[in-house]
Order: sequence, then C-alpha cells, then structure tokens
Amino acid sequence: MFLQPSKLPAQTLAITCLASFAALTAALVAQHAFGVRPCAWCVLQRGVFLLLGVVAGLGWLLKRNTSLRSVFLALSAALGLSGFAAAYYQWTVASKLVSCDMTLADRIVTALDLETLLPKVFMITGSCADADKYRLIGLPYEVWSGLLFAGLTVLALLAVRKR
Repeated sequence: MFLQPSKLPAQTLAITCLASFAALTAALVAQHAFGVRPCAWCVLQRGVFLLLGVVAGLGWLLKRNTSLRSVFLALSAALGLSGFAAAYYQWTVASKLVSCDMTLADRIVTALDLETLLPKVFMITGSCADADKYRLIGLPYEVWSGLLFAGLTVLALLAVRKR
C-alpha cells in the first residue's frame, strides 16, 4: 500500500508538495503552450498552490521534528481549504461575472504586487467570463483545481488526526 499509517504525515506533506507544484506547472503549460488566459481567481489559486507547495515541502523536510510537522500539516489544511474556497467562488460566482476587476482576488494579487514580481506566473490576462470557457475533459479548470484542493485538505486533516 502506498500510504502507510505510520508514515502518513510525511507522505501527506510529500504528496501535497508534489501535487501543488504539478498543478502550478499544468496551469503554466495551459497558459503558455495552449493560450489559456487566467483571470484574477485563477491567478489567486496559483498563488495558493505555490504557497501550499512551499509549506508542505518545508514540513516534509523536517524529518524528526514531529510537533513542527503537525504545524505544517495544519497550515497545509488551512491553505487547501482557502484554495478550495477560491475555486468554489470562481465556479459559482466569478464565472458569471463579465470582469474580475476589484474582486477580492484582484485586490489580493494587486496588493501583493504578484504581477510585477513574477509576471509569467501571476499576470492576469483574462476575465472571469473568458476563464469559464476553458475546459479540461469537460470540466472547467476551477473545478479540477477545487477537487485537488479538497483532496489535499482531506489528506492533511487525516494526517493531523493521525498525529
């Protein structure tokens, strides 16, 4: 079995780290190779995936410090939940808006100056209505993102409970 109960916290952090960076890579490939234009909510989710990958990676590197590892698992669960909330909001509300200007996602990305910091990753080039048109195997990208965030959150909560 891949997930061993005795190693669940470390394995959860490893899976979360790798899956988060894989999701970010997939988003960048979709944008730069296939012309998918991200809206503010897409970019916000990229930021959450990046932060989640870094947090989980740091927790994964803590080989022996189990109490600190629990903190990183809890942070991973919180980030996963916030990413899920962003994806759910994009799917249910923002996708029906013509523009994402001045929404919470746009204000966060602008306040953190992410577009200037890493424009190839965080540049908002599409609107929420445009982003809703992009599909992968019949589902909007934000649904896939939300499913991944939900799965990683559940996994982190199970690992926290295991501790």
